[in-house]
Amino acid sequence: LQQCLRQLRRREMLRIAWRDLSGIAVLNDILTELSTLAEFCVESALDWCHREAVAKYGQPHDVAGEAQHMVVLGMGKLGGEELNFSSDIDLIFAYPMAGETDGQIDGQKASRKPIGNSEFFIHLGQRLIKSLNEITVEGFVFRVDLRLRPFGESGPLAISFDAMENYYAVHGRDWERYAMIKARVIAGDRRAGEQLLKNLQPFMYRRYLDFGAIESLRTMKELINKEVRRKKLEDNIKLGEGGIREIEFIGQVFQLIRGGREPELQVRGIQAVLEILKREALLPAYAVEQLLAAYRFLRRVENRLQMVGDQQTHTIPSSPQAQARLAYAMGYAGWDAFQIDLQLHRRRVHDQFELVISAPQIHLIEQHEDTSTGELLDLWLEQLDEEESVAVLKNAGFTDPHKAISALQGLRKSTHYQAKNSIARSRMDQLMPLLLGALGQCSDPDVTLPRILQLLESVMRRSVYLSLLAENPIALSQLVKLSAASPWIADYLSRFPILLDELMAPGNLYAPLNRQQLEQELREELKHISQNDMEAQMDRLRSFKQSQVLRVAAADVMGVLPLMRVSDQLTWIAEAILSYTLELVSRQMSDLYGEPYCRVNDEEIPANLAIVAYGKLGGIELGYGSDLDIVFLHDSHGENASTRGDKSIDNEKYFIRLTQRIIHVLTAFTSAGKLYEVDTRLRPNGSSGLLVSSLQSFEHYQLNKAWTWEHQALVRARVVSGAKSICTTFDGIRRKVLARPRDLDELRVDVTGMRAKMWRQSGSERKPVFDIKRDPGGIADIEFMVQYS
Repeated sequence: LQQCLRQLRRREMLRIAWRDLSGIAVLNDILTELSTLAEFCVESALDWCHREAVAKYGQPHDVAGEAQHMVVLGMGKLGGEELNFSSDIDLIFAYPMAGETDGQIDGQKASRKPIGNSEFFIHLGQRLIKSLNEITVEGFVFRVDLRLRPFGESGPLAISFDAMENYYAVHGRDWERYAMIKARVIAGDRRAGEQLLKNLQPFMYRRYLDFGAIESLRTMKELINKEVRRKKLEDNIKLGEGGIREIEFIGQVFQLIRGGREPELQVRGIQAVLEILKREALLPAYAVEQLLAAYRFLRRVENRLQMVGDQQTHTIPSSPQAQARLAYAMGYAGWDAFQIDLQLHRRRVHDQFELVISAPQIHLIEQHEDTSTGELLDLWLEQLDEEESVAVLKNAGFTDPHKAISALQGLRKSTHYQAKNSIARSRMDQLMPLLLGALGQCSDPDVTLPRILQLLESVMRRSVYLSLLAENPIALSQLVKLSAASPWIADYLSRFPILLDELMAPGNLYAPLNRQQLEQELREELKHISQNDMEAQMDRLRSFKQSQVLRVAAADVMGVLPLMRVSDQLTWIAEAILSYTLELVSRQMSDLYGEPYCRVNDEEIPANLAIVAYGKLGGIELGYGSDLDIVFLHDSHGENASTRGDKSIDNEKYFIRLTQRIIHVLTAFTSAGKLYEVDTRLRPNGSSGLLVSSLQSFEHYQLNKAWTWEHQALVRARVVSGAKSICTTFDGIRRKVLARPRDLDELRVDVTGMRAKMWRQSGSERKPVFDIKRDPGGIADIEFMVQYS
């Protein structure tokens, strides 16, 4: 086994090196071939060693008698299929469940008694490492590194799935999240391994936007920098400034922050990550192109360095001969020309790294002795006396410093702040001087401060939001700007702090989408979520609505949107959500019961549902807190009206269940809140009527039974989602009803009577406050006059 693996490895390395140096293959081909070679060698060796171990100890089983097999996870560059020429391979060994070997080989007793699965797989792992790592006269196959396993070098060589999941849930650290992003099953029981990785997803990718990842990666990079300085590794193209590691950090910080909410970022290769960042405009296109060019250049340099002596090196050589060899292997005529391009790539990488990962505003705090930022930090930390604090706040722009000091002290003494761990407090300490400085620049800092402190108190339990504001001056400035302009927006952000992410892109924040763009954006956001994962679908619908409403509100308070466009925008958001919800729930219902059909004039035709909007939604006048007045209509009629599926039900029952599900999606409370309040009382016969009506019964009711006030409501009614055929039929019914000849005296009595009843029930009669909607002279009077006409 050892001889065959080593001969194979030498032959393949020669072939791959020749393809690389001669220019026959591009970089991606080379990285993939090296990774495939390593994966093949590990899997082949594992198969051999497993058979050998079973022959010695018997087949391992779980307590239920199911055979157990090892799972090998490839980490790092092997996991990302980006292996370099002389890289070691980072592995983790795991097995599904505890148990023991059966001590039987083909019905015969094994040479030893049964042993536990843990002992069996540790032995198997040791044998596998030896087959790959041991240096013989034929050389070695791959250097093996298992230090990324749970508990590192002190942990067991192989670990059960349960123990592994428990480790990451209880002991997992930020750098292990970073490492697990690239984990991939490369050998053994692949199906079980994929399930393990799926179970570990919540550890790797948070369901919220995790801006604390920036601080973690910055800490890791600082440790690397200290090691670089200590060992004088400035010429190291992997760890030094502008090196490969900085490119990886740039991509992976976005994965750690957004991967839980944007599954497309859950890829392993750094080049694929960067392409996604460009496509989603999370990084400028020019920056991504520079990073990709630098990555490909540096990886080619890395491979050529390691081809010399098969050494795991990343250091630029110092001898003239080695420099000339490297330059020539990279296609340059001489060292000077190569050095110019090398430094250009590294400088571009480091500049982007500084923009994404570094936090220059925090360095200002660290050097605070003679700066206003430092004085504000001292004030927040209560290191100044009252007179000094008043002077600092006056200098910062506050007109009532005593009130501000009291508010700040109240936050510091609150249970929310006192109960926080050192990390959360540190993030708050970073943020507060920046916030106070930004507040001093706004029009009314004394009024705006308590609004933002209320927000901070509500988000303190998730300190990642504090990191977001501390790490992003643009987001912080937008928060101050919007909170100063609108207490409603400040409160909205307090209730839905995930929206703080929207403040990072002012270009989008003040540019609400039109109706078509909203539908496209919604489908794009939800395309990666399974339609069967209803909880995730509902959460994303709510976050979509919240982010779009924030855009409208921001554009509204800043005067970007005229007043009449605000209601248009809010209506379009609701329409897009209703259309998507109807499609989503219809697909789910069809999967359960089949498509609804009916037979009319001996022809089988599909039956459909539509949503009719009344009130403000129907009139395209939706407000920020408006509920949705909706009515459901279907066009099923004729004979044999039922679904065509294995679990067939009649269409009436189908549409009632469909409607109930739609209402549930819209009104249920989830971790992301509620979408809308829904009112269906304008349906035929009101609350006592069927939840969904046929077009025929709707028409009959409107022509023969409906009250005048129901015809008033019909004035603003329109179909907002569903089959076009129903829309056309509904419009015809509506015209017929509204165009009927009427006795004007009787109509006047009905309309004025309904108006008076509304005032008695909902107005502010005998109250000193004027209700601008329902009281006489309010909006309702205008609406009633128009409806009467």
